Amino acid sequence: MTFIHFAIILPLIAAFLIAIINKYVKGIHLGWFVLPIPFIIVSYLFTLIPTIRNGETLLLNLNFMPRIGMNFDVYIDGLGLLFAILISGIGTLVVLYSIGYLSNKEKLLNFYIYLLMFMTAMLGVVLLDNVLMLYLFWELTSISSFLLIAFWTTKERSTYGAQKSMIITMFGGFMMLGGFILLSNLTGTFSIREMIIASDSVVGVGAGTLAVVLVLLGAFTKSAQFPFYVWLPDAMEAPTPVSAYLHSATMVKAGLYLVARFTPVFMLSTTWVWTILIVGLITLCWASFNAFIKDDLKAVLAFSTVSQLGLIMSLLGISGLAIVRGANEQIFTVAVVAAVFHIINHATFKGALFMVTGIIDHQTGTRSIKKLGGLMTIMPITFTMTLITSLSMAGIPPFNGFLSKEMFLEAMFEISNSNFSSLASVGFLFPLLAILGSIFTLLYSVKIVMQVFLGEDKKETPKQPKEASALLLISPAILSFLVVLFGLVPNLLTKSIIDPAAMSIINAVEPLNTKISHWHGFDSPALWATVVIILVGATLYYFRDTWIFIYKYIRSNYTINYLYDQGLNYSTIYSNRFTKMVMTGFLRTYMVYIFGFLVVLGLITIIKTGLNLDLSNLAPIGIQDMILVGVILTALLIIMITKSRMVSIIMLGAVGFSMALFFVFFRAPDLALTQLAIETVTTTLFLVCFYHLPKQSKLPEHRKFKLTNFVVAVGVGAVSILIGLSAFSNRLFESISQYHVDHVYDLAAGKNMVNVILVDFRGYDTVFETLVFGIAGIGIYILMRLSINRKDDKNEERAEESRL
Repeated sequence: MTFIHFAIILPLIAAFLIAIINKYVKGIHLGWFVLPIPFIIVSYLFTLIPTIRNGETLLLNLNFMPRIGMNFDVYIDGLGLLFAILISGIGTLVVLYSIGYLSNKEKLLNFYIYLLMFMTAMLGVVLLDNVLMLYLFWELTSISSFLLIAFWTTKERSTYGAQKSMIITMFGGFMMLGGFILLSNLTGTFSIREMIIASDSVVGVGAGTLAVVLVLLGAFTKSAQFPFYVWLPDAMEAPTPVSAYLHSATMVKAGLYLVARFTPVFMLSTTWVWTILIVGLITLCWASFNAFIKDDLKAVLAFSTVSQLGLIMSLLGISGLAIVRGANEQIFTVAVVAAVFHIINHATFKGALFMVTGIIDHQTGTRSIKKLGGLMTIMPITFTMTLITSLSMAGIPPFNGFLSKEMFLEAMFEISNSNFSSLASVGFLFPLLAILGSIFTLLYSVKIVMQVFLGEDKKETPKQPKEASALLLISPAILSFLVVLFGLVPNLLTKSIIDPAAMSIINAVEPLNTKISHWHGFDSPALWATVVIILVGATLYYFRDTWIFIYKYIRSNYTINYLYDQGLNYSTIYSNRFTKMVMTGFLRTYMVYIFGFLVVLGLITIIKTGLNLDLSNLAPIGIQDMILVGVILTALLIIMITKSRMVSIIMLGAVGFSMALFFVFFRAPDLALTQLAIETVTTTLFLVCFYHLPKQSKLPEHRKFKLTNFVVAVGVGAVSILIGLSAFSNRLFESISQYHVDHVYDLAAGKNMVNVILVDFRGYDTVFETLVFGIAGIGIYILMRLSINRKDDKNEERAEESRL
């Protein structure tokens, strides 16, 4: 195992260590012991930048389950390194922030264990080359995020949001696994690198198109694309450090990573690129439109995250579309670089904004915009950071968000002007939707600054507002500084981070030599689009009271949230009804299910494979065999028609003892003795249980003939006979019995073959059978003790009542 393998699981190892530390170290915030973990990881990842910058990649193989192709293979290129740095770097700032945000009264051990588990899961997703291992860590992100969102278990909305996120994202993950399996069948490998090489075998076949749909379902559910975005706003019920981490660098970015990573595999598929482009633009516009009306600060930021994810997703779609349609290189370069750059920019300004929101909530006791106002003079540092990051999110110069937003608009104009026959009539919609989404992005960004920090203090906050402590301010201050730095010096990242990541997405070999600048000349349509966005956005905000009524037409029972809730409610109701219908509580019903399934499966197998019976080698049937069969059939018939339980028990014993005689005739005295012992014990137990059964008068006088039971019973007998005869007639291997006959003495020093087989040749099997009996015995003993204790408790209660 190399250090990078160790770095992926280091947070998980640390989770066990802090549990020990928490037990023995008191009075120190547990976050200080967690903080070095992501810092060590990000420090190591920074040392890999020169290697990746030079066009090299790292492939480190480690066998995990090689027989099924599930290996712990790490592949680090520009894309994986970018996401890993974001995960560990933002993770370091989140842990530092949480030290000031969460007090020792909270369940800190649980929080940091969940957080470290989440960090390991995300690192595994972005650094592993094997799709099976990627799926394993993918689902671990859903589980750990569920635990983080539901951290405050006493809040109903927290558990609701956690359940919602898990249902939707795990559904997508399961679909994604199906896509991976199809890809593996088409390419003959579980390695993503090798899938890229064999990408030609994916395009143009039905299974390839189905794989596209399934993988996109995994990406869209995780990155909250329309219509699967409904889980993300409810995830805001998590503690603010979790929200900052989840929205900026981890959970939602996993879907973007998946699309970026598999673009070289599917980029020749028109289904892939068109779906990503269209869904991304719809998500951008719909989420930004809904963000403006929200009153809760975290709700505004949650919908803004959805809209920004849609923006990045559409850029990834253009990257592939430019290749499919043979567009000029300008579209292609601008789109892929803009996608990578905005991933970085979104991590900085959105992480800072969530932390600032947490500070406002922490210092005022509320996140409601209606109760906030006039905080600029009371919390000047917080105001400054909010202003910088909000303007960056809105795409206002000179901040980093402006640069990537300009590149986004430029790519949209380029795609609309390109000679795509399929876009001849609707090409104008791409820049139009981009501008529309950007206008509402400006609106909700301005709303945060104007209504929270400017105006008069409404004095409706539960706590007296004051500036936060340095411990809370450090992390958002660092991110705000990066917003300014990357805006003023954008090419600081191009050679080291952006270009290598972009080259990984398009599977390029030649360097891109990207140059990012603020000014592109007056002839740039993106410049005039930005002017329109600012002017229209400012006008709409100023006259917001005149048009905001349109939100009233969005009825709650017409939303996707409503459909989700109703679907969940009705599925619960009907699943309960179905369960009550199927699970009757009667053992005979369950036996019908089990044996009915056995009959159906057996018949299907017989029909598909055929019987090929050979009855020539069957042993002759003697008179004694016929007599015993007659006795057994007679006993069974009496059991079915008798009304006496005693007669039924006696006849059941007759069946068992007759089977023992069969073993005697077959020259198996050991089995006969075993059968006699077992039959004696079971008959005795039946007689003991006979005493506790309900009285005969409570049972129905007449038993009704049930056709289902009759068919299943006959079917079980017929299928068992046919399978037994088929197995006897079609032996694929020589019997092992001769080996036992030849070696029973020289290998095991025994003369009784049956005993030697049980004790020596199949010794482990016998040991585990004995262990099962032991476990069953312990369980029975515990149940008996519980029953006795309950009776003792009831007797004590009655005695106490009699005294009173």
